[in-house]
Amino acid sequence: VKRSFLLFQPAATTNICSCRRMFSSRIQQNILDRRMPSGLRNIKKNEGIGPVGWMLLLIPVSTFCLGTWQIKRKKWKEDLIESLLLKTRIPAVELPEDDNEVLKLDYRKVRVRGEFDHASEMYLGPRSLLVDGESAYHGKLVSTSANNSSGFLVVTPFIVSDTKERILVNRGWIPVKQKHSRTRLQGQIKGEVELEGIVRLTEPRQPFTPLNKLDARIWFTRDVEGMAKFADSRPVFIDASVESTVKGGPIGGQTRASLRNEHLSYIITWYGVSLGTAFLWYKKFIR
Repeated sequence: VKRSFLLFQPAATTNICSCRRMFSSRIQQNILDRRMPSGLRNIKKNEGIGPVGWMLLLIPVSTFCLGTWQIKRKKWKEDLIESLLLKTRIPAVELPEDDNEVLKLDYRKVRVRGEFDHASEMYLGPRSLLVDGESAYHGKLVSTSANNSSGFLVVTPFIVSDTKERILVNRGWIPVKQKHSRTRLQGQIKGEVELEGIVRLTEPRQPFTPLNKLDARIWFTRDVEGMAKFADSRPVFIDASVESTVKGGPIGGQTRASLRNEHLSYIITWYGVSLGTAFLWYKKFIR
């Protein structure tokens, strides 16, 4: 029995020591796990993020940067719109004789005196009526002649008294049913007049815009050079002020001193995509 006990004692002692070492190592591992953030513990269990995971991380990061960039773009657009409004409120100056000087007066008021050549009037449109620079029919989904929300701008050559040169004046808006001058004879101003208007330059032609109908004197874009050549006038285009409106004539003040500003929706979109993809990336590679 003593011999058996002596033979068994080293083995038992060895097992006890092994259990102690195993128990001690588990305690140390638990302590380390508790000190380590849960995200790092899970990354370690998943054997790292990997190159694909890091590449996918670029999606929330890049969309976050785009959202931040749109904040700066929004501020820039708002400052630009404000500067345009301030230009339109500066007191009027005499129309320069140099066309290059006129190009520097975009959205500035000028004063002219002369007489209209109604026989050579042209039509720019279709356009919606503007009131204080904004559409008067913004509540209607579609602008049509039936609801009188669609019409034309009457562009009439104007013979300047001092120089006898011709310029182009946008007298204002008329509904489609009054496009022909015979339907608004009362509004055809005769004789010499003095008016103020805002200088406008050529607007860029948008894709899919129809070709101008020169035989009907209809222009779909404000092509100052083309219209001036057609009317044999200086390449000068001004929007007559609302004060120039007469009974039965076009409604003046058709200057849109605003620009499309949809940067807030872009900000929400990009930040939303960034937040959503960041959450999905966290669920996939961290948790």
